[in-house]
Amino acid sequence: MADTSVMVTKKGQLLMWMVIWVSMMLTACSAIPTSFSPKDPLRPDEFSHRLLRQVFSSHVKDGLVDYPAVQTDDRFPAYLAQLDRMDPNALATRHERLAFWINAYNAFAVKGILDRFSPTSLVGRYRYFIGRNYGVGGSTINLYDLERQVLITQFQEPLIHFAIVCASTSCPRLQPWSYEPDQLNIQLDRVAREFINDPTRNRFDRKKKVASLSMIFKWFEDDFTKAAGSVVSYITRYVNDPELVQDLMQSDYRIEYLEYDWSLNGIPPRETTYVGRS
Repeated sequence: MADTSVMVTKKGQLLMWMVIWVSMMLTACSAIPTSFSPKDPLRPDEFSHRLLRQVFSSHVKDGLVDYPAVQTDDRFPAYLAQLDRMDPNALATRHERLAFWINAYNAFAVKGILDRFSPTSLVGRYRYFIGRNYGVGGSTINLYDLERQVLITQFQEPLIHFAIVCASTSCPRLQPWSYEPDQLNIQLDRVAREFINDPTRNRFDRKKKVASLSMIFKWFEDDFTKAAGSVVSYITRYVNDPELVQDLMQSDYRIEYLEYDWSLNGIPPRETTYVGRS
């Protein structure tokens, strides 16, 4: 009888995995907005990331987010409203559009947590990344499509993987600033170096020739290999220790991947859906 119960449980888990996988594939194939028609649109010269920068500088410290404080900060919903009023295609330069979408991702990821979504479980990750849509330019998009179909496909820039933050401990740290077009190259280089040289996210055993890397390098291996030929070659661009760089380039390192910690990157929000007042 016990064996039958275990078998039923396993079948139920397998069915759940199949439903989630099919749902993800169907959603991933759905159309994403390519043109935008916001109501009460902002001109490009009227739009800025100032409000997001103020929110993050006030409520993010050492990568940890004070979600209850963001919950009561009027500047955050005001910034989200601006995203929905701005046509990203109207932005003139690639840097302007890339900064727009990185900031949008990080803002939506925070909003998902405030709305009581969470990536801490398998089902939770489906709901958090795919099941929740956010307003941008009068259209809607989820985090999965924003990352895969916009940031990766349209910009072909692996550095975005160190800039976008899905509210989890093993993600890159959320920065206490917003990404700005005129500083974007410096900012992306900075977060890449911070992430790659962080021993809680990547470790290198020079004696055993083992690189213990973040799962991000496995999930998005194609992005890094297209840019540099291999994951290790890409990493050497941002490793701070010149001796380690030489060793990585001259030795055949075995790659292991560290378990991903999906726990929340900060103080959980209060049990409320209200967002406002600072």
